[in-house]
Amino acid sequence: MMNRLRELRAERGWSQGDLGEQLGVSRQSVNAIETGKYDPSLPLAFRIARVFGQPIEAIFQDEG
Repeated sequence: MMNRLRELRAERGWSQGDLGEQLGVSRQSVNAIETGKYDPSLPLAFRIARVFGQPIEAIFQDEG
């Protein structure tokens, strides 16, 4: 699944650790989501959307 997480995080000047703290996950988890190695659970995807104030569809896109 493709996502705009890195772009949105960079726009705010947050490190992966900063975002991880806000989401309640590790920096490594943020990195894995950004690089497409891990797809977040639905509850985590909703938390990500809330943090950035955007709908899930604006952050995550199906690669197909």
